[in-house]
Amino acid sequence: MASRNVGRRRADPKRNLRRALDIPPGHGHGHGHGHGHGDHVVDTSVVNSDAIVARRVRIVVAAVLVPLLLAAVVAMIVMWPGGDVKVASYQTATARGEVTAVKACPNVKDQCDEATVELTTGADKGAVIPVQVPKAGQTSIPVKVGQSIMLGVQDAPKVADRYSYVDHDRTKPLLWLAAIFAVAVVALSRWRGFAALIALAVTAVMLTQFILPAILKGENALLVAVVGGTVIMAIALFLTHGINAESSIALSGTVAALGLTVLLGWFFTKFCQLSGLASEGASGAKALAPDIDLTGLLVAGMVIGALGVLDDVTVTQAAAVWELSAANPSANRRELVSAGLRIGRTHVASVVNTLVLAYAGAALPILLIFAIQDLPGRAVLSTESVAMEVVRGLVGSLGIIAAVPLTTALAAMAVADRSRDLVASQD
Repeated sequence: MASRNVGRRRADPKRNLRRALDIPPGHGHGHGHGHGHGDHVVDTSVVNSDAIVARRVRIVVAAVLVPLLLAAVVAMIVMWPGGDVKVASYQTATARGEVTAVKACPNVKDQCDEATVELTTGADKGAVIPVQVPKAGQTSIPVKVGQSIMLGVQDAPKVADRYSYVDHDRTKPLLWLAAIFAVAVVALSRWRGFAALIALAVTAVMLTQFILPAILKGENALLVAVVGGTVIMAIALFLTHGINAESSIALSGTVAALGLTVLLGWFFTKFCQLSGLASEGASGAKALAPDIDLTGLLVAGMVIGALGVLDDVTVTQAAAVWELSAANPSANRRELVSAGLRIGRTHVASVVNTLVLAYAGAALPILLIFAIQDLPGRAVLSTESVAMEVVRGLVGSLGIIAAVPLTTALAAMAVADRSRDLVASQD
């Protein structure tokens, strides 16, 4: 039993925080900055309600955060896409149908199958039509009876000639996955998890209603991503973590790291001579919208891709410094920064690896092709399709690395020497 208790004490994150500042167990008892016992959870709400902290954070918010957020909101209003930004394409309407039978095509039996489909959506809902689909041996996921499929709709006098096979309808399994995800988030995080889901919905709306349409309209893709990303982060952080001093500092660190990521992304995209054409779907987007700046779109993708991880890092760092200050209100700025950086190093190491692996996973088919060809490593790295992913991963990682000292320094400035300043103000 004794050995198990020792193991628990060593794994206790609160003790790790105390060791970072050399705080003895039970420190803070009677000061209202904790629950009074060394093994109890430290109450960080007292840091947010501290008058000294509130005054310092108000200065940062008024001088930096509010002007930036106002500028982002104004820019979003100015760039908000008005009217229809869609362009003509070979497929502008879709429908869904359920497969009731599958047989070989009458005239070309070896080339395709003919599915009998009952339309479940669209103007001809309820109609039963024949649709040519890929033959079972020609595709890894054949069309089977009982499945729902997506159909493209063209203008034709006969109903049977209006519809063509596009792909499997994956709406139901995706909705099941989304429902499982939502239940898991709420079950673990409760009301905070529910707020996170609302923030996720806001992100989806911003992407589909502002960022993508504004880029299609011809606005600068990088500027749109920065403006949209700033607004998304502000809404997500305040919704999930509340409007308080801690989340304000975390948002300030996020915006600062985001700005650095933008500069690094723009510089190394130019320096490495990346055109953006190697991005998946870039040529198709250029064909439909010739005015799109693919280089700017590439950097915008880097910014949006790094946003979620930046949020995670800055919130964690701000929370760590808040915990340290709650455990030891008299800790000075140097002690808090030093301890906060020690806590952040492990987190950054794992998060950076996660981001690089995410980009490597996205480029895995391309890397596989190069592996089959057995090309020299230098030749592989120099190709745009690989160099683009390398720049994405490393630029995003540099932004994450910078977020740790930036957020830690801002948080330490806000909460350092709380007890000493309180005593000095009372004297």
